[in-house]
Amino acid sequence: MSPPSISTLIPSTTVTTTALFPPKSPPLSNPNHPSSLLTRRDAAASVILTSIASLIPFLPQPPVATAFSIGISGPKDWLRDQKKKAAKYLLAPIDASRNSLQSAYLLITGSGTSPEKDLEEVGRLVISASRDCIPQERNSIVTFQSNTGVEVCTFKLVLKNAASLLDDKDPIKLEADAKLSDLERSFSSLNSVANGSAPQLASDRQKVADALMDTISSLNNFEQGIKDCLEL
Repeated sequence: MSPPSISTLIPSTTVTTTALFPPKSPPLSNPNHPSSLLTRRDAAASVILTSIASLIPFLPQPPVATAFSIGISGPKDWLRDQKKKAAKYLLAPIDASRNSLQSAYLLITGSGTSPEKDLEEVGRLVISASRDCIPQERNSIVTFQSNTGVEVCTFKLVLKNAASLLDDKDPIKLEADAKLSDLERSFSSLNSVANGSAPQLASDRQKVADALMDTISSLNNFEQGIKDCLEL
């Protein structure tokens, strides 16, 4: 009988090393390693970008461009241009009044054969030139309209139209208002002088002539005020 082999007599003392020691844990990453820093930076950047993207809908948006910001004129500019184009029609009553006053001046300073008729015609021309702006010389219909609140003075209507785009406190409008008041006083004074003059007296006729020239000057100033309102 053959002797047992050594391997069967001597128990094996070989122990697997993996059974005696726990398996090695994977090496810890070095926080200072460049690849680790890059990874953390990428993650942080991703979080920041995500946060910003979520806030974009709530950020204030730039205002929508208006017609004025892109160079298109607004309705006020358009109306101002239209008023300029229609200026000759707006100024027509002033021009007609000036013609009447000039005719009256030539008549009162002329050598007519009938001073009474001349002065009577001067009075008619003055009333026509005043455009219902002398209250005491208005006819019954115009007086009734005025009493109901309707503006009947043509010069006031002209100014209201010309200055409609200006503020009430605008210096140009205030200046035109002052010129209108001066014109109304001039017409009232002229009417009083013409009605109280003796046509046979040269001195009285000269007073009427002087009053006519003063009124023409006031009318010219008022016309300039209207042009200023229209930016002519």
